[in-house]
Amino acid sequence: MIARKIVLAILGLLWLVPVYLLLANASKLPAEFGDYGLWEPGNIGALLTNMADAWDRGRLSQGIVSTAIYAVVSPIIAVLIGAAAGFAIVALRLRNGFFWFVVIFASTIFPLQMILMPLFVGYAETGLFNTRVGMILVYTVIATPFSAFVMRNFFTGIAHQVFEAAVMDGASTWRIFWRIYLPMSTSALVAIFILQATFIWNDLLLGLTLTQSSEIRPVITALSALQSTYGGSAMSTVLAGGLLVSLPTVILFLATQRAFSRGLSLGQF
Repeated sequence: MIARKIVLAILGLLWLVPVYLLLANASKLPAEFGDYGLWEPGNIGALLTNMADAWDRGRLSQGIVSTAIYAVVSPIIAVLIGAAAGFAIVALRLRNGFFWFVVIFASTIFPLQMILMPLFVGYAETGLFNTRVGMILVYTVIATPFSAFVMRNFFTGIAHQVFEAAVMDGASTWRIFWRIYLPMSTSALVAIFILQATFIWNDLLLGLTLTQSSEIRPVITALSALQSTYGGSAMSTVLAGGLLVSLPTVILFLATQRAFSRGLSLGQF
């Protein structure tokens, strides 16, 4: 038991090393960056200054608004579509349901890099390039297969007698799905939403390929512009910007963890 705790403590410290290096180097003013060693920390004032500089130079406010829209709307739509697919396959016992499940999930076997060029051409020809609708659409499509995978597996754990009893009571299919199955799968829905929202928030590749203007591009894409040839930002400013844009996902994780812990203690999940 003691050896296990020691190993876990060492692994925890190793995991915190990159976090420390990020904080230590983000808290140094650009003019003084070369005067410090890699492991020497700066100060809070320099960190706040670098964050403000990154916020202004990278126009992160616009990127955060756009990314917040993408990271909320797309996972919600994907979760609902995935839940509906899982409900149809498991509860409604859709004909050849497993085949349709494989068809939905098979889209994940192709690397994203393989479809970037045709995706870019298609978006350019249809007018979806550099639009929020286009970004919401592509994020929804990417998130749906995983949502369907999780919800299909989750619904297999619900006895089919629940569906049959609801039908005997005169409930419609829509009412059974919306009032019985979705409330019973709250934990799975929230878990999928968090995973997909985090993926969308941290996405760089699709933002670089399908957006151009600062009003539409995701925040990670805006942050990457700080490191470009024309950005002209020092490394400490870029690191401070990275720390700044990572805070929402950390806050979301901590808030959700606290809510789940409270729900478990009350027996709600």
